[in-house]
Amino acid sequence: MANRLSEIATRTGDNGTTGLGDNTRVSKHSLRVHAMGDVDELNSGIGVLLCEELPSDVRELLVEVQHQLFNLGGELSIPGFELLKPEAVAQLDDALARYNATLPRLAEFILPAGSRAAALAHVSRTVARRAERAVVALGMAEALHDAPRQYLNRLSDLLFVLARVLNRMNGGDDVYWKSERMARGAASE
Repeated sequence: MANRLSEIATRTGDNGTTGLGDNTRVSKHSLRVHAMGDVDELNSGIGVLLCEELPSDVRELLVEVQHQLFNLGGELSIPGFELLKPEAVAQLDDALARYNATLPRLAEFILPAGSRAAALAHVSRTVARRAERAVVALGMAEALHDAPRQYLNRLSDLLFVLARVLNRMNGGDDVYWKSERMARGAASE
């Protein structure tokens, strides 16, 4: 693989196609390439989040997520191949339960805001949702394993929870949505 990656500008994509891991070429506009790109963007966003000050357990979790997203991207790049295992989804389920248990129940909607780290987690959450939609669209056109779709679904939930955790890291809180309709309802009571 090292030799393959030594030449970055191959010019083979100049005609609007890209090579998959099985040596086939597809349009850069294909559903598969869109899904791969969204997963890559998600992994890059988590890389930016990792530049922030984070609790060591959150950092360790996000580094593992990056490795699993690379597996997911590899699976998408080789039709029919399986790299992302169901155990990776189970690890997200465990982390989701563990971190969510530390948070107060939500009584209101929250805005994707607060600390810089929390805001970056929210941005990654929205990219995870887009990547999930791209994988679902690809799965409607071609056979895919369940784990990539499930992983992205669970990861977006986890990133929401981690944003809440990160907002509380230095004594902060979530930023709550101030609905005019809800305010009018409270005023009439």
